[in-house]
Amino acid sequence: MADAGAGGPVKGTKRFVVGICLCAAAFLPILTSGCAKGPEEKAQPKSAEVSIIAVEARDVPFTPEYVAQTQSSQLVNIQARVSGFLEKRVYQEGSLVKEGQTLFLMDQKPFKVQLDQAEAALAKQKAAMTTACANLARVKPLVEQDALSRKDLDDATGQCRSYEAAVDQAKAQVESARLNLSYTVITSPVTGVSSYAQQTEGTYINPQNSLLTTVAVLSPIWVNFSISENEWQSLTEQTRKGLLREPKGKKYVVEVILVDGSIYPHTGRLTFADYSFNPQTGTFLIRASVDNPKGVLRPNQYVRVRVKGAVRPNAILVPQRAIQQGSKGHFVWVVDREGKAESRPVTVGEWSGDEWLVFEGLKAGERVVVDGGLMLHPGMPLTIRQAAAAPGPSAGAEPKTPPAEAGRKKTP
Repeated sequence: MADAGAGGPVKGTKRFVVGICLCAAAFLPILTSGCAKGPEEKAQPKSAEVSIIAVEARDVPFTPEYVAQTQSSQLVNIQARVSGFLEKRVYQEGSLVKEGQTLFLMDQKPFKVQLDQAEAALAKQKAAMTTACANLARVKPLVEQDALSRKDLDDATGQCRSYEAAVDQAKAQVESARLNLSYTVITSPVTGVSSYAQQTEGTYINPQNSLLTTVAVLSPIWVNFSISENEWQSLTEQTRKGLLREPKGKKYVVEVILVDGSIYPHTGRLTFADYSFNPQTGTFLIRASVDNPKGVLRPNQYVRVRVKGAVRPNAILVPQRAIQQGSKGHFVWVVDREGKAESRPVTVGEWSGDEWLVFEGLKAGERVVVDGGLMLHPGMPLTIRQAAAAPGPSAGAEPKTPPAEAGRKKTP
């Protein structure tokens, strides 16, 4: 009994261990089979729903926009030509004056006296000339008859010619006095808007204070704007590469945008481009001439201008939301032949309306993801939810970024 009692617990323990081992052996194939199926049953990547657009190439107007300032096409200084007392101002300061309209009157009395003196001197010289020439007429036949010597003829001839010259001189003095008298009535040589009077009535006018006012011609009016050196170089390079086509004869049309955003009804044309860059600002001055018949535009007014006429041939535009930016630059998601997402680096230019110009990276016919591209990764299957409408013509759209950005290559 002692042996049996002593050996009972040991045998029971062995049976328990053996049972556990048998159970483990029974479940081992199941556990092993479960571990083996893990990689095979790994979840496949889910497809993403996106909307796409088919890329099209078409000619797109290029209309860069600049800040500009107006300038009078002819700013005339109204100055007194003679010295004297300013008698009266006969125009309203700041008003529109016509060509030939009287602006100022000077005291005419001294100039009338000078004219009378000159006319009296002329009459005196004419009388003397008449006497001298009559004497010459009497001397000539007497010399022919040898009644007088040749010396008498020469003296008479010289005296007549001398008085004739004196008469001419007196006539010139009369004309000078008449001009000085006319200069006392100061008129506007052009039609334009007048400035304030810089001299008051009763002031003695001399060469030191002869400036009386200014008159600015309003039509046509000049609109000046500047292009940076980098932008100029970029546009030149784009033209050379065929990315930009200038209008025939380089006849650009300039559209003026007023401060309230409205379009000025008259367009202009480029009339002047400075031959050199400004060394202080590094810009290139360009001038347009615009008709301004109603005087809406005034000198030194700030406006914006759009330069129309250039075209980007076979340009590719995509919606702005289709373009993303990463650490290496701009990129878009395109649908490859297998219907999966492919990241494509692109070189972008300026905005045109709500679209973005793409210089490099896309070709006509490719499908670009417009919506749903934020969570994509390369090789991800795509489900096209809907096809976005193709971008419409952008004939009236203007660039939203400086044209200098158009030629700046970005590496994605």
